[in-house]
Amino acid sequence: MQFSVYQESHIGGRKINQDRMGYSFTRDALLLVLADGMGGHPHGEVAATVALQTVAALFQQHAQPYVKKPQRFLEQAFHAAHREIHRQRIARALAETPRTTIVACLIQHGTATWAHCGDSRLYWMRAGRILACTRDHSHLESLIAKGLVAPSERATHPDRNKLYNCLGADTPPKVELADSHGLLPGDVLLLCSDGLWSMLPDDDLVRRLHAQTVVRAVPDMLRAALQAAGDASDNVTALAIMWQGGSVAEGAGPAEASTVISTEALPHDLHSTTIHGEPAAQETAQADAFDDDEIERAIAEIRGAIEKSSQILK
Repeated sequence: MQFSVYQESHIGGRKINQDRMGYSFTRDALLLVLADGMGGHPHGEVAATVALQTVAALFQQHAQPYVKKPQRFLEQAFHAAHREIHRQRIARALAETPRTTIVACLIQHGTATWAHCGDSRLYWMRAGRILACTRDHSHLESLIAKGLVAPSERATHPDRNKLYNCLGADTPPKVELADSHGLLPGDVLLLCSDGLWSMLPDDDLVRRLHAQTVVRAVPDMLRAALQAAGDASDNVTALAIMWQGGSVAEGAGPAEASTVISTEALPHDLHSTTIHGEPAAQETAQADAFDDDEIERAIAEIRGAIEKSSQILK
C-alpha cells in the first residue's frame, strides 16, 4: 500500500482552532479522519479531539492489520465517539455537551469506504473530475432535496450553515455510509472542513489537486481560502492523499516520490498515527478550560471507555 499524504490547518480569524484532523495506518489499512468542533456550542475543540482519539484508538484495536467490516466499523466508531463526548460532559460537569462534525475514510485492499455526520466533506477525484462528494447534513441540503430551493443557492442561502446531524447532540447521530469504491493510482481523496469548501468552488479544488501534488496543492488551497474569507475567516483544514496503489505513480519526480509512504515492509502488528489529541500549536497561547493534565486524564478515560465499547464490534 503506497500513498502520498498531506494535512494542514489554520486558525483563520477565530480565537481558537476547533478543527482536528489526522491519519493512522497499518501494513494493509489507512484511516483518514477530520472533525470540525461546532462553534455555536462551548468546547467544540474538545468534542473534535475526543472524536478523533476514539475513532483512532478503535482503529488500532481492530486493524490487525485490516478491519474486517469497514462500514460497520465506521458506524460503530462514530457512535462510540458520540457516547464518549457525552461522558466527558458528565465527568467535567459541563453546562452543555460539546458537538462536532466528522468525516472519516477507511482504505484497504485498494478500496475506500467513508462515513460522515455534518458538513465536513470528503471529495473523491480522478483525472481532474469529482467522482463522489459527501452530502452536507444541513437544512439547506434538505430543502434542495425536497425541491424547495435551487442548487444554485448553495453558496448564498442563509440556512447553509444550519446542521441537523453531528456528534454530541441530544439524539444519537445518523451516520451516512458510502459503499466501498475501488481506487486507481492517481486518485485523490480530500477531507476538509467548511472553512475550505465554503470559500473555494468545487472546480477550483479539483483544478488545484489535479495540477499539483497534494503536498503543494493543500497549502495553496488553504491560503486561497483564507484570502477569500479575509479577517472573518473560519478555521480552515484539509487532509488529502493521492493513492499510488502498489507502486509510485508513473512520471513522479524525485521530490514527489520522496513524499510517498509505503507500508509493504511494516510488521503485521505495527500502527502509525498522527492522531494524538494535543491542542494545535496555534492554540497554546489561548486560555482553555482543559490544561495538559486534564487532557491526559481525558485520554485515559477515553481509552477505558473504548475497551468496553469495542466489544460491540467483535
